Amino acid sequence: MRLTIDAVGRLKAGPLRELFKTYCGRFDALGRNIHVGPIALREFRESKARSPASRREEEAAHLLEKRPNSPYLIVLDEAGDALTSREFASLLVKRRDAGDAELVFVVGGADGVARSLADRANLRLALGPMTLSHGLARVVLAEQLYRAATIIAGHPYHRD
Repeated sequence: MRLTIDAVGRLKAGPLRELFKTYCGRFDALGRNIHVGPIALREFRESKARSPASRREEEAAHLLEKRPNSPYLIVLDEAGDALTSREFASLLVKRRDAGDAELVFVVGGADGVARSLADRANLRLALGPMTLSHGLARVVLAEQLYRAATIIAGHPYHRD
C-alpha cells in the first residue's frame, strides 16, 4: 500500500525538510518489510486569493482536481480524531489488509483545509489540539508514520 502526502506549500531547505526526509527514509526502509510505503510527497502551490475562505476553497479544488477518484483520504485537521500511536498503526494495518492500494494524507496550507475537502475525507486526523505550521505538521506526520511502522514490525523504537 502506497502512502502519499499531498501538502499545500513548499517545505524550504533547512532543518524541517531534512527531518522530514530522515523520517520518510526510515519509514521507507522499514515499510518494505510490512508491505506499506514508500511515502511520496506532492506539494501544491498556495492560493493567492484574498480571503482565507477563498484560499482554502481554491487549494481544496486544486487538490481534489488531482484526485478525482480519491483513494482512502485522511485530512489533517485540528478538529479531527486524535489517535494514539498504536491506534494509528492499527489503522494502517486495517487499510493495508482491506486491500487499499494507497492512503493519501492531506496537509493544508496556512489557512487550514476547506470544509468541502474535510467532508470528503474518510478520516479527519488531529495531530493534537494545537495548531501546527504546515511544515511542522509534515514532520510530525512523517515521524508518526515511522513510529507506526516500528509498532507494526515489532521494532523497539516505540515504547509504552
